[in-house]
Amino acid sequence: MPPTPQKPPKLLDRVRAELRTRHYSIRTEQTYIDWIKRFIIFHKKQHPKDLGAPEVKAFLEHLAVNRNVAASTQNQALNALVFLYKQVLQQDFGMLGDVKRAKRPARLPVVLTREEVQQIFIHMKGIFRLMTQLLYGTGMRQMECVRLRIQDIDFGYRQIIIRDGKGHKDRITVLPVTLISALQEHLKWVRAVHEQDLADGVEGVYLPEALSRKYPNAHKDWKWQWVFPSEQLSVDPRTGIERRHHVHENGLHKAVKTAVQLARINKRVSCHAFRHSFATHLLESGSDIRTVQELLGHADVATTMIYTHVLNKPGVSVRSPIDAL
Repeated sequence: MPPTPQKPPKLLDRVRAELRTRHYSIRTEQTYIDWIKRFIIFHKKQHPKDLGAPEVKAFLEHLAVNRNVAASTQNQALNALVFLYKQVLQQDFGMLGDVKRAKRPARLPVVLTREEVQQIFIHMKGIFRLMTQLLYGTGMRQMECVRLRIQDIDFGYRQIIIRDGKGHKDRITVLPVTLISALQEHLKWVRAVHEQDLADGVEGVYLPEALSRKYPNAHKDWKWQWVFPSEQLSVDPRTGIERRHHVHENGLHKAVKTAVQLARINKRVSCHAFRHSFATHLLESGSDIRTVQELLGHADVATTMIYTHVLNKPGVSVRSPIDAL
């Protein structure tokens, strides 16, 4: 009896497989899949291989004109479609021409004063207080902090390694001296949780597929564990394995929002405001803009220039602003 021919994988399954092969995050995977679905539905469920530049342009202009999305959202949709055609379908959809772009408003970053930063810290406690202090003391992005692993903190050289940051780049930022003791105490608790998980037979930490194949036992190694693990176990959406993931970023966001309200600060403060404040306060203290650029991980110094509302004095050694509190 001849074997039953296997059905070719569905388009979205091919997209998922390609994203995972290239080690895209689960968040990017979900976002790209969502945009590709919207694109297909917009064109009455036609297969994308039968569509091209005119259809892509029509969808992007629909987002800008009819849905009034932000410029970053329109760019996100475009990136998803470029990935679909280039990496999955392996075809070029052609030149888009002059696409109506969503307007990118010129907004200055929200910057907190040193006193406001202190007031927010006063109204926070526990793991989220420590995470917020790190956001301000290092200039990390929210998800960079959430995804820190034990091996990324170098107490000897007083630095933190940000791995696979925006643009898939690594960089180094300063480890605030003020936070070393609190971090070390926190890691004692993390190690205790990790050792209990090992004793209970809990599956180890999530690792990208290439790393898990190369180092099959690394998922249970201490240095690969999350610095800020969740208090509860959860099911990995990709593998269905129950393990301990890192804390959810929404918890940090809510803790910051509550502290800002309690501190009665009348600014639109998000977690990203601490990164803006880190950069601004360094420049106010005389740090060189190129150094601030490297600490923030900006590809172009022009991005960092938005913080130059103070005169920049080259040659001043870097000290984390949290160490001056």
